Amino acid sequence: MYKKLVNKEAKLAVVGLGYVGLPIALEFAKKIKVIGFDINQSRVDLMQNNIDPSKELEASDFEGCDIEFTADGEKLKEANFFVVAVPTPIDGSKEPNIRPLLGASATVGKALKKGDYVVYESTVYPGCTEEDCIPVLEEVSGLKWKEDFNVGYSPERINPGDKVHTLASIVKVAAGDTAESSENIAKTYELVVTAGVHRAATIKVAEAAKIIENTQRDVNIALMNELSIIFGRMGINTYEVLEAAGTKWNFLKFFPGLVGGHCIGVDPYYLTHKAKQLGYHAKIINSGRYVNDTMGFYVAKQCVKRILGKGKSIIDARILIMGATFKEDVSDIRNSKVLDVVKEFESFSCEVDIVDPHASPKEFKEEYGYDLVKEPTGKYDAVVLAVNHKEYANLDEAYFKTIMTDIGEFVDIKGVYKNQFKDLAYWSL
Repeated sequence: MYKKLVNKEAKLAVVGLGYVGLPIALEFAKKIKVIGFDINQSRVDLMQNNIDPSKELEASDFEGCDIEFTADGEKLKEANFFVVAVPTPIDGSKEPNIRPLLGASATVGKALKKGDYVVYESTVYPGCTEEDCIPVLEEVSGLKWKEDFNVGYSPERINPGDKVHTLASIVKVAAGDTAESSENIAKTYELVVTAGVHRAATIKVAEAAKIIENTQRDVNIALMNELSIIFGRMGINTYEVLEAAGTKWNFLKFFPGLVGGHCIGVDPYYLTHKAKQLGYHAKIINSGRYVNDTMGFYVAKQCVKRILGKGKSIIDARILIMGATFKEDVSDIRNSKVLDVVKEFESFSCEVDIVDPHASPKEFKEEYGYDLVKEPTGKYDAVVLAVNHKEYANLDEAYFKTIMTDIGEFVDIKGVYKNQFKDLAYWSL
């Protein structure tokens, strides 16, 4: 398979062209023939015109690529090596929603032929590839796993907005269902990953490795969030504590904040779901999730208390939220915990404006039902810097004075303006 791909006797197809799939497809397309497939025709139209719908890549990244973008499932029949990179979100009950993954598996199954390979990149619980996805491939294709086709797993490690840690520069983990398929899959990824490929022992090991990467970060951030609550009651600035503790060589530098998005805020629930199926209640992971899931409400309540403490009626108080995406300098609004802050303020009958230089007002309205304002209007009783976009880095106290009332509170969730204000009331985690 590897030789066929390199000699352009076979094509590689990437199914799902989001922030993970599109960069992979373009990198492969610089070396081999690629079909880029997405069910969203409007996204395909943009990519056919060298536009990344996720706003992560430039038009120049499309140049010199041997790739055909399509929303036609029939086109996938021309491919022999399939990479599945669709979202794996959670539902309203915080249970894994693998419907997009199973749908993509059915799409691939319709195009699957003898000798083909299917590699999954979507983050899942250990066992999902073999227990949930492969049966769909077999049923739809009428083929037999390992006899007629091979399957592998190679978890994505792309960090949105990060221009340093890119696909090529991050070691790739990969595993196949046989020794031969594992090597073919690893060598295929080595075409585009200069940092190298780690051959995991089994598909389940590769799945587990991915799921604990984000679970580990989640638990560590939860500890920092809990410490910030404790230090807040002591009147100690958490960021100053972390700065002091960080002078020790082996101190882990995690920071408090809102934990949303489609990775850290989601992946631990896949692991706790599997643990529950096996009869084990994951105590530390679930506790960390609870802490992180409630930080938005905590931030808003602390701000409300400070406003009330100055004798200001909280009803109809004006609040400005700066930032709506799930992290800095990206346009991705999925699972943004900023909404928790907004809803908590609204529960006190506050008037809330939300601004963000990166988020799409249309997408935000469709996803959450809230309008984004183009710029601040009038005076606010509190300004919450929720996402530390680069556009906010050079704003100074004089600017914030122009948009805040005399009793205004500045809430700096990420500690961006620590020790920079002299007159404004300032609070951070």
